[in-house]
Amino acid sequence: MFKKVMVVDDNDMDLYVAKRVINRYAFAEDVIIMESANEALEYLNKNISDPNLLPDIIFLDINMPEMNGFEFLDAYTHLPETIKKKCIILMLTTSVHDEDKQKADENPYIKNYLNKPLDENKLKTLIEMFKNIEI
Repeated sequence: MFKKVMVVDDNDMDLYVAKRVINRYAFAEDVIIMESANEALEYLNKNISDPNLLPDIIFLDINMPEMNGFEFLDAYTHLPETIKKKCIILMLTTSVHDEDKQKADENPYIKNYLNKPLDENKLKTLIEMFKNIEI
């Protein structure tokens, strides 16, 4: 369905599961793995001039060291519009805190809030949600 999907998470097992599920159900042609929010921002900044290298979807964890998911979003607001128009951001987290969900719901860049692990049913829901969006 999508060309590129980025998964931003500091947990190796969560990265493995997400990549495996995305590949298994052919959700994306290419999965970009980023082990930190800083690394993800660097990738986006480095590829500003080539939209083909930018992900269609970013699965973003909340709880990460150095820069958490919400801090990533704060930095994301300063990126060029070409990136913000191209990338759909989805929170993929283990957080069960109501304030995290509320904060994500209030953020204009977050399109959905999902609890880990990523699985077939969540991907089917996303496909249905985005089926009319042209990427």
